[in-house]
Amino acid sequence: MKKYNHRFKYLANSGKSKFKERIAAIIVTSILCSSVMPVSALAADAPIRTAAAAGTSDTAATTKTAKVPSADSIHLNVKSAVLIEPTTGEILLSINADEAFAPASMTKMMTEYIVADKVKKGKISWNDVVTVSENASKSIGSRIFLAEGDTHTVKELYTAMAVGSANDATVALAEYVAGSELNFVKLMNEEAKRMGMTKTHFINSTGLNRADMPEGFRPEGEGETLMSAKDVATLAKYIINDDPNFADFSSIQFYKFRKTDKDAIVNSDWMLEANKKIPNLKQYAYEGLDGLKTGYTQDAGYCFAGTAERNGMRLISVVMGTKSMGGRFKETKKVLDYGFDNFKVKQMVAAGSKVTGAETSPVIDGKETEVPLVTESAVNFVVPKAGGLLKPTVSVNLNRDGLTAPVEPGAKAGTATFTYHVEGMSSVQKQTVNLISEQKVEKAGWFILLLRSIGHFFGNLFDGIKHLF
Repeated sequence: MKKYNHRFKYLANSGKSKFKERIAAIIVTSILCSSVMPVSALAADAPIRTAAAAGTSDTAATTKTAKVPSADSIHLNVKSAVLIEPTTGEILLSINADEAFAPASMTKMMTEYIVADKVKKGKISWNDVVTVSENASKSIGSRIFLAEGDTHTVKELYTAMAVGSANDATVALAEYVAGSELNFVKLMNEEAKRMGMTKTHFINSTGLNRADMPEGFRPEGEGETLMSAKDVATLAKYIINDDPNFADFSSIQFYKFRKTDKDAIVNSDWMLEANKKIPNLKQYAYEGLDGLKTGYTQDAGYCFAGTAERNGMRLISVVMGTKSMGGRFKETKKVLDYGFDNFKVKQMVAAGSKVTGAETSPVIDGKETEVPLVTESAVNFVVPKAGGLLKPTVSVNLNRDGLTAPVEPGAKAGTATFTYHVEGMSSVQKQTVNLISEQKVEKAGWFILLLRSIGHFFGNLFDGIKHLF
């Protein structure tokens, strides 16, 4: 079993136990006045434990591991960039990642998330038929040339949005879900707030500038859609974690929207791994990459939110404000290579492990006076591939009075917070897990509880007498 640096203190028993000792004192006084029973016989079954494991340990100093290269070493040519590992949420690279910029069509990731979520919850169906409105038909930029009154299924429009970034298909879906694009934008901003996207504000479902929206359908007020690279990555994390089938759409290379269309829509994500077989795109194809979304406007520059998985580890990369269509993919390759070359996810503590020094919790009124504790879940950290792997530090916070019988397996007795620092990463990694009872403890009978109270009374009495001399 691994040992971890920590300290914790013991505090006095609860008021409930003290009350029992007072009752026991009255009984003992009566016994002493009427009997010559040896004191040792009265206390024979009483364990001498007058303090309950409790309190919070001081957080130990952070342990440093091998250093990883700085983000500056890869010489990015971007306005902002970020790299995260989605299962831990750890940020592995950050360049102006909290600064808000125009995201262009990366905005559609939120539209995709909401529509897919409505399907998953049964609010709408992929086979529902959508009638195209005036607003959708007048959308400019990337589009599939929908006419007012056209009808298409939700799935057809969603695929056109995910593969071809079609603005008209996006607006049609937004209006179908919420009645109007303005109402849908309210949902978008509510979801952004729920996800903790603090530097994000949407004005439409597409990412178009306000002036490029059809007249009569523009929102009131001023301002444009803004997102930070970190917020885009956060949204991507929700898409990946909440929809395991996201790549069913994002990895489609070509899509023929209408049977009568001469040409198919080509996915604007040139980095798809499957493109390694296409002569003019194979220079961009990236091993393990299966999404997510490109974006471009004159204000935003060329942007890309990409995700790839290798050897069981998935990474999310966002680059914003690159200078060319191919440049956004070259910069993304630098970011993803930095992650896959330098990091891996490592399980530091398995679920069901004991934490040294916090192996048990006191049990009040139980047949046993303590119960073994284990971690409820595993602890995973992003660690450097190179160099020695040191142990994390841990601080323990146990319930002040322990647990009260009866205790069922899995009862929470406190928490353990593990801390890990990779030199070269901007943030210290922390993960808190519950410490839970490993087994059942039944409530003790009244006679055993009485003997314990008597034992505690005499223990405290003898300690008091000892201190007089």
